[in-house]
Parts: sequence; C-alpha cells; structure tokens
Amino acid sequence: MAGVILVTAICIVGIALGIGCVPSFAQSVAFDQNYIVIGGTDDHVKKLEGGLTVQLILDQTSASGFASKNRYLFGHITMKIKLVPDDSAGTVTAFYASSESSNHDELDFEFLGNSSGQPYMLQTNVFANGIGNKEQRIYLWFDPTADFHTYAFLWNQQQVIFQVDDVPVRVFKNNEAQGLAYPSSQAMRIYSTLWNGDSWATRGGAVKLNWTHAPFIATYQDFSVDACQWSDSGSSACATSNSWWNQVNFQTLDSKSQSQLKWVQQKYMVYDYCTDTERFSAAPTECTLR
Repeated sequence: MAGVILVTAICIVGIALGIGCVPSFAQSVAFDQNYIVIGGTDDHVKKLEGGLTVQLILDQTSASGFASKNRYLFGHITMKIKLVPDDSAGTVTAFYASSESSNHDELDFEFLGNSSGQPYMLQTNVFANGIGNKEQRIYLWFDPTADFHTYAFLWNQQQVIFQVDDVPVRVFKNNEAQGLAYPSSQAMRIYSTLWNGDSWATRGGAVKLNWTHAPFIATYQDFSVDACQWSDSGSSACATSNSWWNQVNFQTLDSKSQSQLKWVQQKYMVYDYCTDTERFSAAPTECTLR
C-alpha cells in the first residue's frame, strides 16, 4: 500500500507541474503467468531467465508468436522489445491487441524490418468494428535493436494513445458521438508475432527477406499486464472501472505530451492515411476531428 500511495503522490505532483504521469502498479512476472505460445511454434519461442525474457524466432520452417491467456477492455498494455538486428528486411515484428469477432477491434504496432544500417519503420493501425485502413508510419529516433524499448497502448473510453518509451506517437480519439466506430466494447487479447512480410513490408515489397541471415530473433521482457481483465460473463465492470487509466487526467493529452506528439509528427512521420489522396478522395471523417 505504501508503494501505491507513493506512486499516486508522485503522479499528483507531476500533473500539477504539467509534466504528466503514467503510473504502473504491475510487477515483473514470468511469461507463463500471462501468456501462451500460439501457432504450434513452441520450438520457435525460447524462454530465458526463468521466463522473464523470451525470444521469438523466424526461420524458413516457421514464424512464431504468443498471446495473452486473458482478454482485456481498457488499460495500459505494454511490452519491452528488442527488435531483429542487422539485415531484417522483410520481417515484421507485430505487437497488438485484437478482439475475436468478425467485426473485430484491433490496435497495432508493426515494426517493419530493414537492410542493415537503415532506419526501422513503425506502422500503427486501428480497427474499429471491423474497419481498419488507418495506417500511420514513423521512423524511430533510436536504434531499436541495440536495447529494449517500451511500446504501449494507453486505452480508455476517450482515446487510445500509442506510446514509445512513454512518448505519444499517435492518438486515436473516441468519436462515437459523431457516428464513428471506436474500440469501446470488445475485449481484446494481447499478441506478438514475428513473421515473413516481404510481400509488402520493406519498400512496398521491393526488398525480400534474405534467409541466409536466419534465424531472425526478436527479444521480449515485461510480461505484466496493467489492464481490466474481462469476465466471460460479459460484465460491464471494465467500462465503469475507477482504475487510473480512466481518470480525467488521461482523457486528453497534457501540454508536455502534446508537444512530444507534435515533435514526432513533424520530424519522424513518413505516412499518414489522412493525407493519402490516392487512397481517399476526401479525408476520412475522423481526420477532421483530431
């Protein structure tokens, strides 16, 4: 309890100073506590340090992936990832949350591999009520293969904030009042996969995966989940939860976060579906409501 009081006090001070705060009460746990291997790829998922570190492996025999045991509706969903190093062109490392219906909701981080020495590109996307096509792409401002970095969704009833090391790189707002779909009612599992996307991932598919460099390995830590666990009874408790991510301070970006988001957009954004006139004759409605 003392730790919770301390973190809460720090957050109150941070918010008062306009520097914001993203508290987390989750502790480091082993992979098996919250996740399972998917796709029958046990031999391509390597657990290290008692499961506190996990590697996904891609080679010519198989891709690999894992999924959360439980489903969640709203929360702060995070993962520490060290991406595939060296010549990773054609590989896609995906970290995402998705529901399981035909008109599914989904929140995506997709890391697009590159030839050695090239910047890593991050693609984000949102599906709401089965409708996606909301891609944005940025270059990361650091080498994501040299060390672990934290990637997160801060998801509540007002907005989804995509974060890289606590820096917002994208915000998707709830515009249901304007008749637009938002991921507000479908619980999601958390996934990560490493697979061959060389038909599209690197320069639109121009650069193919070089299997002589296999195996390709992405490394993970931080398997705790700080989110509202959905009940199979269909409980609405997550929607009415008084958890920290639903508090008023996280319903909009504070001034520091707004400045950080503007910095990312101005310096590192290379594609925004909202400005793609070849795909859309008029900007999608949500683009005018940012």
